[in-house]
Amino acid sequence: MAQESISVFDIFKIGVGPSSSHTLGPWRAAQRFLQTLEASAKGNEIKDLRILLYGSLAKTGKGHGTDVAVLLGLSGDDPVTFEVDQITPKMQAIATEKKLLLGGKLPIDFDPATNIEFLFSESLPFHPNALSFLANFNNGDAISETYYSIGGGFVVKEGEVLDGTHMHLPFPVNTSEELLHWCRKTGLSIHEVVMENESAWRSEKETKEGVLKIWSVMRDCTFRGCHTSGILPGGLNVNRRAAHLNKRLLKDKTYKDQVEWFEAIRQGGNSFQYILDWVSCFALAVNEENASFGRVVTAPTNGAAGVIPAVLHYYTIFHENITEEKIVHFMLTASEIGSIFKKGATISAAMGGCQAEIGVSSSMAAAALTEALGGTQRQALMAAEIAMEHHLGMTCDPIAGLVQVPCIERNTMGAIKAITASQLALQSSPDFAKVSLDAVVETMWATALDMNSKYKETAEGGLAVNIPLSLSEC
Repeated sequence: MAQESISVFDIFKIGVGPSSSHTLGPWRAAQRFLQTLEASAKGNEIKDLRILLYGSLAKTGKGHGTDVAVLLGLSGDDPVTFEVDQITPKMQAIATEKKLLLGGKLPIDFDPATNIEFLFSESLPFHPNALSFLANFNNGDAISETYYSIGGGFVVKEGEVLDGTHMHLPFPVNTSEELLHWCRKTGLSIHEVVMENESAWRSEKETKEGVLKIWSVMRDCTFRGCHTSGILPGGLNVNRRAAHLNKRLLKDKTYKDQVEWFEAIRQGGNSFQYILDWVSCFALAVNEENASFGRVVTAPTNGAAGVIPAVLHYYTIFHENITEEKIVHFMLTASEIGSIFKKGATISAAMGGCQAEIGVSSSMAAAALTEALGGTQRQALMAAEIAMEHHLGMTCDPIAGLVQVPCIERNTMGAIKAITASQLALQSSPDFAKVSLDAVVETMWATALDMNSKYKETAEGGLAVNIPLSLSEC
């Protein structure tokens, strides 16, 4: 197997919802095509520009904001820094004026209603998430590029070799067995092996700072989601629930900031029902933000962005003496499990159904929590296996193509399964396990290949065709 070098910052990316493969990926593809246009030295000669969306990007592109993402990317905006409250007015201005400011500098005629084509019945063979950019110049020349959004915000250009980054790592890992080999050989924990590999890219200090920045965005997103009420956009009329649940659980407690909020939550006790409600609240909060074009972190995707923040909040709030160092360890371990699934299977729902998103995120969180709570490397991998084993075959059937029903609630399920898998592993001996993590990764990929395409983020099967669009889930 070719060695693909995947960093923690490839698995965890700061971006804008609602989808890593349908929003963040196309946004990045548009940025890359913009670079091509600017490098051509013909930027002031563009006659027209068309965007073609194929397969899953066409079928659920409206609900996932694919059209919005490509326009923002072509405008020169970045998903990490763009002010999300400016998305709607900017889209309205483009649609009204029928002008697109390429790179924020060059105005061209552009009508989103006609210049973006949703090719519902066409799909390219390499991957269901495909989009093409076609630019014609006044002198008769033309440029075209096709990109594939392969999950988790990863983008591949047509013709590129899909073998990952060529980085020499001290401990190359493709499978969980290889990871365990390095742990046994060196005596290092999983997060220590990952940190050694990350040092091939940057200093340990820079890695820690970057990971804590990721955690900061997760915290901010959760806090926002727990304090924002209303109806989610998109026409399905789904009520946001996290803010109501937050208020009910805290009763009359007051607080000024996140630190005081955390403390107010701790003061409520640690009963099973109380903790269960909070884990669900955290997950709901993140994915309600995601569904509202909020700033989230792919973990490893946007559709599954709530699982790891929910489990991390559970870990930091309901356990003692959790330092920033321990949070970094959690994130590093989680990222390694995500990279193993990306290398051996997929993290794209358009390729593998929801098992590739919620299932992978639950597996990542389970392993990280297990190691954080004192479990061995083998117990951490056992927890990852347990979590994914009970997500195998999960379909992706978003109603109306929106990342809302059943996606938001599935994050609560993924978080709870991760905690349960961790507890099972901590109370078990891996010596007696019948199924390995590598076997589950292989099985997940085989299941993905067997799964009918209508259950792979197309809104053509399952709940998407059985629930009237006039109904709300809540």
